[in-house]
Amino acid sequence: MIRILILGGTGDAAQLAARLATIQGVEAITSLAGRTREPSVPLGDLRVGGFGGVAGLANYLEVIQIDLLIDATHPFASQISWNAVDAATKVGIPHLMLIRPPWQKVSGDRWIEVDSVAAAATALQNQAQRVFLTVGRQELAAFAHLKDIWFLMRTIDPPAADALVPPGMLLCDRGPFTLNNESEILIHHNIDTIVSKNSGGDATYAKIIAARELDVKVVMVNRPAIPPANYVTNIDDALAWVLENG
Repeated sequence: MIRILILGGTGDAAQLAARLATIQGVEAITSLAGRTREPSVPLGDLRVGGFGGVAGLANYLEVIQIDLLIDATHPFASQISWNAVDAATKVGIPHLMLIRPPWQKVSGDRWIEVDSVAAAATALQNQAQRVFLTVGRQELAAFAHLKDIWFLMRTIDPPAADALVPPGMLLCDRGPFTLNNESEILIHHNIDTIVSKNSGGDATYAKIIAARELDVKVVMVNRPAIPPANYVTNIDDALAWVLENG
């Protein structure tokens, strides 16, 4: 029996767990950070919560006798990715990152590329009036000081009651989103700018297409640096890696 720990929280991680569940002799455990109140539950075994840094993750890998570690977390969950590399190295097991390719700017896109959420907030000053903010509830405070801008804030879960949030309206929803849905939002709320992280994948790309078609600006937050590691960009290659290393 090969025991695999998947650091999850993405659709890619859930799809990988579902594919691994069909392979005889493979046991996959998916770990979720626990930040979403009602997460989509993947197939196979599940654990929820943090590990307590590199030492905690390494201890878990040893105690549970994990043979392979696959990091399929969100591209912006950078700390757990760095911890995973260190923990896998510490206990001496193979490690892989499953990284969805970032979106690429194409003709018609009006992107303003920045390297942080704080920089995205700065880019909006005197440049936007009605903003579709899609960076997650944990990042809302970075925009709270922008009192002259109206924000439509889409999050999976609502922010805490005492959280700092910018002026505007909250929209709780979960992808995937259709092009019609995203276009209707931009038109109905008279949005002139979208703020988005470059998450990649298909689930939320429709807003980028809608912005392109409606000539709406996009402040795009580039991804943080990834640790040096073996990585693949699709589930088929991740499965091939499992079979090679199992």
